[in-house]
Amino acid sequence: MRFIDRVHIEARGGNGGNGCLSFLHEKYREFGGPDGGDGGRGGDVVFEADPNLSTLLDVSFRPHIEAKAGGNGKSSTKTGPTAEDTVLRVPVGTVVLKDGLAVADLSRPGQRFVAARGGRGGRGNASFKHHDNTAPRLYEKGQPGEVHELDLELKLIADVGLAGFPNAGKSTLLTRVSNARPKVAAYPFTTLSPHLGIVSHKGRNFVMADVPGLIEGASEGKGLGGDFLRHVERTRVLVHLVDPEGFKGTGPVEGVKVIEEELKRYSRLLAGKRRLLVVSKSDLPEAAEVCRRLRARYRTRKVYLISGATGDGVSKLLDAVLAELAHAPRQALLFAKEGEDKLRVAKGFSIDAAGDGVYRVRGAFVERAAAMTDISLEEPLARLQRVFKRIGLDKALRQAGVVEGDTVAVGPIELVWADKAPKWEPQVSRHKPRRVFPRAH
Repeated sequence: MRFIDRVHIEARGGNGGNGCLSFLHEKYREFGGPDGGDGGRGGDVVFEADPNLSTLLDVSFRPHIEAKAGGNGKSSTKTGPTAEDTVLRVPVGTVVLKDGLAVADLSRPGQRFVAARGGRGGRGNASFKHHDNTAPRLYEKGQPGEVHELDLELKLIADVGLAGFPNAGKSTLLTRVSNARPKVAAYPFTTLSPHLGIVSHKGRNFVMADVPGLIEGASEGKGLGGDFLRHVERTRVLVHLVDPEGFKGTGPVEGVKVIEEELKRYSRLLAGKRRLLVVSKSDLPEAAEVCRRLRARYRTRKVYLISGATGDGVSKLLDAVLAELAHAPRQALLFAKEGEDKLRVAKGFSIDAAGDGVYRVRGAFVERAAAMTDISLEEPLARLQRVFKRIGLDKALRQAGVVEGDTVAVGPIELVWADKAPKWEPQVSRHKPRRVFPRAH
C-alpha cells in the first residue's frame, strides 16, 4: 500500500431544502391560510479519526467531497427530511489545515471534526404568517452548504523518533526492539515511508517511529527525509543514530552537526526536544573511536554505543529512553471536540467595483441571503432589501459610488440600483435575470 500523508480536498456541505409556498385547500375553507413547510437541513462533511487507517490513500481518491442536500418542504406544513452527514474516515494523527493554518488535530480514535456544515432548510410560507400578513407569498430557498478548500496532513503519533543519515541503522534498531518489520538492506534510502513499532521494556510500553534518512538540505525539501520530518514533530524524545562510517564524504562527527542544523531549520520545537546520541554498528572497528570522539565533543550529553544487529548495548539505551520519557512533557495538541469544532464563517461583506457600472458584493452572510431568496416574487425581494438595509449594505454601496442604473451582483443574483423605490418588475440582463434594487427608506 502506498503511504500518502498529504492530501488537498474540497469539502462541500449539503444544501438545505427549499421551503414550500402553499395554501391550504379544503372543502368549506375558502381561506385556509398558508401551509407551506420548511426545508430539511443539508448534511455535514465530517472527518473521523479511525485507528485502523495508517495512510491518507483512501482520501486521495476523493478530492471533492459533497454531502447530500436536505429535502424540500411540502404542503400541510410538512418539513423536508434532514440529510445524513457524510463521514470521511482519516488516520489518527491527521491535521486539518485551512490557508496554511491548523484548524483541527484528530489525535484520538473516534474524534470528529465538522469540515463543512450543511445549509439550513429554507422556511415555508407558513413560517412567515403573522397578524399583518395572514397570507404571505413568501418562502426561502435552502441555504447553500459551506465550501472549504482544506489540506490534510498526517503526522504519526510516537513517543520516540529515530533521526540520522540514511543507512545509519534506524530500521535495524526498530526491528530489534519492536514488532515492526521495516525493510532492511545495506544501501541508503531503504526506508521510503515512516514505520511505527511498539517497544516493551521492563514493564513499560512506548511507540517508536523510524522515518527516511535525512541529508543536508532536508529542511529545504532535499532527499526523502524532509518530507517526513513532520512525523517526528510530535515525538517526545529523539534518538539520533550515527553511522561510524559517515555518509557520502561527511564524517560521523561532522554529520551530527549537519543533522542538528537541519532539525533546527525545520522547526525550533523539533530542535528543542530531548535527544540521545547513539553510535550504531558497534561491531565495526571504528565505532568505539567515533563514540570516544563524540563524547569529547559533546561533554554535556550522553553518547551510547550499540549494535542493532547483535543487540549489544540496546538494553542500556532503552533504559535511557525510559528515563528521558519520564521527564519529557507531552505535546499540547489542537484538539477538535466532537460535535463542537467547526469552521466559522464571517458575516462581514466587501464591495468590489468591477467597472462598467457593476459592483460585486462579497461576504458569506449576504451571499447566502441572496441565494436563499426567490427574486421572482415581490415579498421575498422586499425582505432581502430590508436585510441589506439592516446590515448597512445600501449605505456602503452609496459610499462606494453606486448610481442610478448600476448593477449590484450579490451571490447568484443581480439587482439594478434605483435611487427611488419604483414598482418592482423583471428586467433583462446580459447574463441572467435581474431585479430592481431600490434604495431602502
